[in-house]
Amino acid sequence: MSLFAGPVQDLIDELGRLPGVGPKSAQRITFHLLKSPKEECLRLAGVLVELTEKVVICSTCFNVSDSESCHICSDASRDPHMICVVEEPRDVVAIERTGEFKGRYHVLQGVISPIDGIGPDQVRIRELIERVKEYGVTETIVATNPNLEGETTAMYISRVLAPLGVRVTRIASGLPVGGDLDYADEITLGRALQGRRQLDA
Repeated sequence: MSLFAGPVQDLIDELGRLPGVGPKSAQRITFHLLKSPKEECLRLAGVLVELTEKVVICSTCFNVSDSESCHICSDASRDPHMICVVEEPRDVVAIERTGEFKGRYHVLQGVISPIDGIGPDQVRIRELIERVKEYGVTETIVATNPNLEGETTAMYISRVLAPLGVRVTRIASGLPVGGDLDYADEITLGRALQGRRQLDA
């Protein structure tokens, strides 16, 4: 039995499905929106509709974009022979904030996690191999998170790229084990990029 009128409870339920939003937070957001001017609510609704209709995945690097090729892949000043491999689009933002990386990205859209039934075919590793071959990539920096799944994915990437003669490096320590890239500050992440090391297959 719902405690509030239909549309109110529906919004609380939908907000409660978002990561990091519990029932109390969902209620607070809902009642904040109820007290807000109608124009603000309509603007938020419009942005959500635009998100679903206009945001696509870049056909080259699999980052989020508003066109077939994202702004980084379209930037001729970025080095196409150096690729930084990350797990999620938010990790691109974290690395870009450092100002240390001038190459291009490859977003895996996840990590290898056998316990969750996610193997190499469920993330964008095959596409990474094709990019390395097609663009003559000389270095691949693996910037997956420093946890068990991230390390497993890094080692797998090193193993499959080794026969192609590409240098595979891993971002250096400086990030806490078990941490996520998007929580790291710019200095820590910048030092990790500068001190990257080669991965042995």
